[in-house]
Amino acid sequence: MSDTHALQELIANRKAGWSLDQRFYTDPDIYELELQKILFRNWFLAGHVSQIPNNGDFIVGKMDKESAIIVRGSDGTVKAFANVCRHRGSLICLNDSGSVRKFECPYHGWMYDIDGNLTAARSMPDEFDRSTHGLKPVSIEILAGMIFICFSENPPSLESAKKNLAEPFAMFGFENLKVAAKKTYPISANWKLAIENYQECYHCATAHPEYAKMHTLMLDDTKRDRIQGKMLERFAACGLKQIEIDHIDTAAPQGEQGYGYSRTAMFEGYKTGSRDGEAVAPLLGQLKDYDNGASDFSIGPFTFLLAYSDHVVGYVFTPVDALNCKCEIYWLVRDDAVAAKDYDVDELTWLWDVTTKADKEIIVNNWKGVQSRYYEPGPFSKMEDPESIYIDWIVRELAT
Repeated sequence: MSDTHALQELIANRKAGWSLDQRFYTDPDIYELELQKILFRNWFLAGHVSQIPNNGDFIVGKMDKESAIIVRGSDGTVKAFANVCRHRGSLICLNDSGSVRKFECPYHGWMYDIDGNLTAARSMPDEFDRSTHGLKPVSIEILAGMIFICFSENPPSLESAKKNLAEPFAMFGFENLKVAAKKTYPISANWKLAIENYQECYHCATAHPEYAKMHTLMLDDTKRDRIQGKMLERFAACGLKQIEIDHIDTAAPQGEQGYGYSRTAMFEGYKTGSRDGEAVAPLLGQLKDYDNGASDFSIGPFTFLLAYSDHVVGYVFTPVDALNCKCEIYWLVRDDAVAAKDYDVDELTWLWDVTTKADKEIIVNNWKGVQSRYYEPGPFSKMEDPESIYIDWIVRELAT
């Protein structure tokens, strides 16, 4: 399958409420269409301002073949530039992070200041104008301390997300967080399978005993509502407000990035997502006590945040190529928390490290099965509604 008509026929004939046809995962032309219509068009979390506190500090954000240098410039603001030399296209930053006074291309030595201006280029003609050969800017937004980038000159607006998520962000003090740990998990599978797995908890009870003993998402509505009610009774005393935001990608107005927020009760005896259910870091933001809940944020199609009362876990899924992807996880704590005194990194990261390692195996096995000649789409369960909604959105984006 390579012609446009055949692709559009595949997309149009997709059966709603069922998993995707094999070709959505294995056809290189589908992946190229995803790059154009989804992957390079939407925002994703590429870092946090706490990772680049000083002028000249940088990190690199990547999506498929594109990469961006995210740097704190000379005026203290955070900027993003394509990681591509304006001479003959070499990558400039070969490391994922660092601190510099200038950027030097490792190929021919062209130099750029931390504001992206070309400052030196040897043996060029007299008429060569350095001012027209600065690094190309990449779209960047700071959302409550989190750095989002998009490889499109006309990305969807984040203004509605900033406005409507401001109160939930304030409750957990997002403006005063720092990255305590970050891990990257390479996954040998198509990127959609990784996000599909994250979206549903149909597999949680059997695949994630550590997660299942403390979280209630796998319960039926009646049992979960009873536990939810007890959590809500504690909200006021704990400094929380009941807020539900369902403005996901499928419902976002034209030109806006989708987002959502909700809070779900954990089982009694679990204050947070930890080995023993006890606190692993100081309380966040405006919180006064533990309500035994966990909040889910979604911002765009690749970024998901889980806010406990004492730490935040950020999940980002991005493709490396058509057949491989990666999951990057950020663990954030209060910015005045001291490592080894207020939190232990191993205990802080334990739950979602063990869960993601298990998920990685699940996703890779799913990928192997999807590639079989015996694979065919199957119906979604009631517990896979978020995944079904996400897949519907992908298909609609590909059809436009």
